[in-house]
Amino acid sequence: MSVLDREEYIEQVYFFQALRQRIMDGMPSQEVLARVGEEILSSTKLPMAISFLLGEIKGAGLLAPGMAMLSHYFTGFQTHVIAQAEADLTRFSIDQALLILEREAKFKADGPTPAGLFVYQFEALSRNRLGYVKGLAAMAIDPHYSDDWRDYIGQLGARLGDVDFADLIYVRSSFFVAERRRKNPDYVPKFPTLFGEKEGKIARANRGRDPLYLFSALQRQLGYPEVPRIRRPDEAEARIALLEQRVTQLENRIKATENAVNHDFDLSEVLVKPEDTAGSPTGWGVKSSDV
Repeated sequence: MSVLDREEYIEQVYFFQALRQRIMDGMPSQEVLARVGEEILSSTKLPMAISFLLGEIKGAGLLAPGMAMLSHYFTGFQTHVIAQAEADLTRFSIDQALLILEREAKFKADGPTPAGLFVYQFEALSRNRLGYVKGLAAMAIDPHYSDDWRDYIGQLGARLGDVDFADLIYVRSSFFVAERRRKNPDYVPKFPTLFGEKEGKIARANRGRDPLYLFSALQRQLGYPEVPRIRRPDEAEARIALLEQRVTQLENRIKATENAVNHDFDLSEVLVKPEDTAGSPTGWGVKSSDV
C-alpha cells in the first residue's frame, strides 16, 4: 500500500464523520453507507470502497472484514480500530472508533510527520485498551512509516513495561544525540534517530511520569492531534427520570393523605373485580350444611 492522495484523506474525514453522526442518530449502517457513498467526491477511490463495504456489511453485518479486504486503501490501523469496536463484549464504542479515524485522517490530510502519527496511534491504543500486540503490528504497516520506523515499532512491544515510554522516545531523538556529542564529539548513535529535538526534550522532562502527561505535552507544544477521550455517561437524563418518579410517588402519597383526612376512601380502587378473575372458586357462597 502506498500513501494516498490528499483528497482521499479529506474525503475520509467526511466519511468517518458522517458515518459516526448518522449512526448516533439511529440510522442503520447499511442505509448510511448507501447514502454517504453518493456524497463523496467521485474523483476519489472512496466511493468504490464504500460500495464494496456496503456489499460486505449486508452479508457479514460488520465493517472490519470488508476493510481488511481493501488493504490497498484502508490501513491496518483503521481496520484494527473498527474490529475492536465490533468485537463481542467490548466497551469500545463504534462512535469512538470512527472519531479516532476521523482525526487521524485529518492529520494525514494536513501533512503528517511520522513522529506525530506514531504518538497519536500509540496513544489511541493505550487510552482505549485496544491491544498492543495486534495494534502495533497494524501500525507498522502504515505507508507513512519508513523501514526504520517499522523496525522501531516492531521492537516496541517487547520493551513496553520494562522501559519507561518517555525513555523510548528520548533515546531515539536528536536531542539525546546532541547531549551525548557535547561530552563526546565522536559519538555515533547505535540506532537511527526518529524523533526531533523538541520531542526528545519533552520526553526527557516527562521521564518517570504518567505517559498521558507526555502525550498532553506533545499536543500542546507541537500541535500533535488529540486522541478523543471516552465520554462519561450523561447522568442528566437519569436524574430527570428519577425526579419524575419521586414526584409521582409524592403525588400519590398526598392524594392518599387527603383521602384519609376527608374520609373519602374509594374501596373500588383496591377491590378485585369479578371480571378480572377466572371466576368464583368452587363452592363459593354455599353453606356447609348444603354440601
